[in-house]
Amino acid sequence: MLQRQGYAAYANNKITTATPADLVLMLYEGAIKFCNIAIMGIEQKDIEKAHNNIMKVQKIIQEFQISLDYKYETAKDFNEVYNYLLQRLMEANIKKDKEILEEVLKHLRTMRDTWVEVMRLTKNGTDVR
Repeated sequence: MLQRQGYAAYANNKITTATPADLVLMLYEGAIKFCNIAIMGIEQKDIEKAHNNIMKVQKIIQEFQISLDYKYETAKDFNEVYNYLLQRLMEANIKKDKEILEEVLKHLRTMRDTWVEVMRLTKNGTDVR
């Protein structure tokens, strides 16, 4: 029990002290983690596990959509990608289709890796314009 409280305090501190760029990275990491868990749920025939984790991925992507700043042209492109991923996640959830989740996972990893590169090039996202 004490170990859990320590981890919760650490996780909370990590979030409250993170830069906005780090928070985006954490969201990508979370979406990837939950997508992997959903795939495991399908493999294990655990429909509830698959469903719950697909829903978590959807909520993260919806959070990305909410945070888009449309004063930048790329926001429309990102919104289209997010809409596509949400559509594929809904389809994967209905069909419990592992291959669709693997496709979504591939996109999420690419987006995460691109974000990591942006953070590197802009000194942790502080110079993004």
